[in-house]
Amino acid sequence: MQSFDTNTNDAAQSPDRNQTFVVGGIDDLRPGACIRFALPGGDELAVYNVNGEYYATENFCPHRGALLSDGALCGHIIECGLHGWQFDVRSGECLTVRETIRTYQVRIEDGLIKVELSCQS
Repeated sequence: MQSFDTNTNDAAQSPDRNQTFVVGGIDDLRPGACIRFALPGGDELAVYNVNGEYYATENFCPHRGALLSDGALCGHIIECGLHGWQFDVRSGECLTVRETIRTYQVRIEDGLIKVELSCQS
């Protein structure tokens, strides 16, 4: 007779679950500023305050990997400090060439900036 393991394995959850990270308080990110936030595993986010609206993107420019959080934020546009590529922080669209960066949902709860990432295995 064959035996089956009926115990669930918590590590084998749905591959499309979401993770939420608290990146700081709204008082930590003044309008017109950007902060860098390290994720487990080595990836990073750039989180922006554009006149009280908050956005998050991946932090590395696809051209040469420069940190976007070190670039210049002008309105909804972040300019890479290395070679000047410009990205719209709302959509991730590059205004310089045909490239995009990932964007992430940001929400404010109890004065905290929270970024939601879709995790895929």
